[in-house]
Amino acid sequence: MTKRLILTRHAKSSWDDPTMSDHDRPLNERGKAAAADLGTWLASRGYVPDEVLCSDALRTRKTWSGIAPALPGSPTLSLKPSLYNAGPDVMMAVLRHAQSDTVMVIGHNPGIAEFAARIVAQPPMSPEFRHFPTGATLVASFEIDDWAQLAYGLGATRDFIVPREIVA
Repeated sequence: MTKRLILTRHAKSSWDDPTMSDHDRPLNERGKAAAADLGTWLASRGYVPDEVLCSDALRTRKTWSGIAPALPGSPTLSLKPSLYNAGPDVMMAVLRHAQSDTVMVIGHNPGIAEFAARIVAQPPMSPEFRHFPTGATLVASFEIDDWAQLAYGLGATRDFIVPREIVA
């Protein structure tokens, strides 16, 4: 059986209010547009999650709410406080409890960049992959029967995009 992971870093956030906590930062206008573009891109390629595991930070939640309208169906959304600024091992532990065939994880750097690099056998050719900028999205597949079997290096890269590469 094949499992698919859609791994997305939150879209561009606002730094307008220096007194605001990092956890509560919203998306800026560019981030809102990028999230909507990502939703359209995912839908156009049939990359539709059944389940979304999302950090509980405002910018990750708003990234999902920008993506979701473009997608068919109603994926199950689970807010995961442990994904807020999580490292790769925490991300792995959360993902190993996923229940659906296609799962989207929305998180933060630097952990998401490291997790992306470790989860696939061959990274995408894009020079952007190493940095995993805001909105970066990796799609990978795994020949496993259950997410509990997930291990580093098992993923086959299917696609990778950053919002500025999406052509309307």
